[in-house]
Amino acid sequence: MENKILLWEVQNLQVKIVEYGFSENYARYYVTYKVTDLNAETLSKLKDRLKDPVKIVCNDLYLTTYFEEEYYPFKSEDSQKNPEDFVAREEIEMLAYIIDLLEG
Repeated sequence: MENKILLWEVQNLQVKIVEYGFSENYARYYVTYKVTDLNAETLSKLKDRLKDPVKIVCNDLYLTTYFEEEYYPFKSEDSQKNPEDFVAREEIEMLAYIIDLLEG
């Protein structure tokens, strides 16, 4: 039962993109996500299981994912024309990824 995710752990979980662009320091593209409405146990699980850099501020988890240029979701011409759709898609994909991590 330990590996099963419980509904109450994720029912209010929200993922929002707070920043994206090119990092001069790392010479790579990045997306920073803010994950909110986490309880202490879920926050601890994610901190241990995520490979990308994370920062915790007031029980919110900030996750920064770095991309090679060819995989960066906001590089395409379509994403430049309609960034809201691409942001929403990336938020949904990250939410699914986080839920998968919690189930593992």
